[in-house]
Amino acid sequence: MSDFVEQIIEAHGGLKRWMGLQQVQATIVTGGTLWGLKGLQQDAAPRRMSVSLHEQRASVSPFGAPDRRTAFMPQRIAIETLDGQVVAQRANPRESFAGHALDTPWDPLQRAYFNGYAMWTYLTTPFFLLWPGVSVQEIEPWHSASGEWRRLRVHFPRSIATHSAEQDFYFDRELRLRRHDYSLEVAGGLAAAQYVHDYAEADGIRYPCTRRAFRRGPDNQALEDQLLVSIDLSELQFS
Repeated sequence: MSDFVEQIIEAHGGLKRWMGLQQVQATIVTGGTLWGLKGLQQDAAPRRMSVSLHEQRASVSPFGAPDRRTAFMPQRIAIETLDGQVVAQRANPRESFAGHALDTPWDPLQRAYFNGYAMWTYLTTPFFLLWPGVSVQEIEPWHSASGEWRRLRVHFPRSIATHSAEQDFYFDRELRLRRHDYSLEVAGGLAAAQYVHDYAEADGIRYPCTRRAFRRGPDNQALEDQLLVSIDLSELQFS
């Protein structure tokens, strides 16, 4: 582990504290234009997200109906009733996005898969940097209006479901995450820049509560008039 990664981990609560926890739950409210592009409706109703910290599992409820939830793993996505009865499922869900463009509609299982891997990524940042197979490289800093941000380029193995194999994470002087860049492989490889704000703390872990993902232009600037996804987090509980 590099000194920079070690400092980032410590700034977010520390490895010892993280390793003593197994799961996080959060209330999420989402919006943005991506859902309409995918032929979906997204309301502002709060939902409860559960994410496993040391394996890729996640679930959100309600999903589609008051008595339904999702069950995400990289190689399987399902929609279940709250008592665990399977309503619909798909093995190897990433394969179902082959040939997709930005405006290709998603079915409910594709939406559930996207929600699962995306929220797992966000709620385990930056601790997944220590996962087997994840490689990290510090690249040139980014000069923002609020100062210089150091950047990590992260390469994910195929075994981890996430936005894209290569992603960039930007950290300010206090080592807080400020921006996250990726390509949205499940939507035609769209380049996105996600800004994060409003740090809080729960059970010794520090995390941002506000996320806003925009299209990213060829000059690496966020196109702030093109909001793709908004996420507001609250009521985080680690166990």
